[in-house]
Amino acid sequence: MVGRALELFHRIADPPSAEARRYVVDYALEDRVHFRNVAFPEAEAEWRKLGGHSTPALWDGEHLHQGAQAVVARLQAVVNLGRDA
Repeated sequence: MVGRALELFHRIADPPSAEARRYVVDYALEDRVHFRNVAFPEAEAEWRKLGGHSTPALWDGEHLHQGAQAVVARLQAVVNLGRDA
């Protein structure tokens, strides 16, 4: 993997989170995206520290993209442009 891993903050039973996870799998981004389930205290604390208030949320090292549309748009940049950040 080139660059840093992206972090996907998600909830298992949340349909928008499932949409984001499915995009990661469908486009074989598992080596670039680290799943962080906010049901676990450590993941929730990190998500909140980054300004998290909705899931899914994708941390790219600079920005926290929140909501399925924003997350998928950011992931599309990784797929289409090969960008990690």
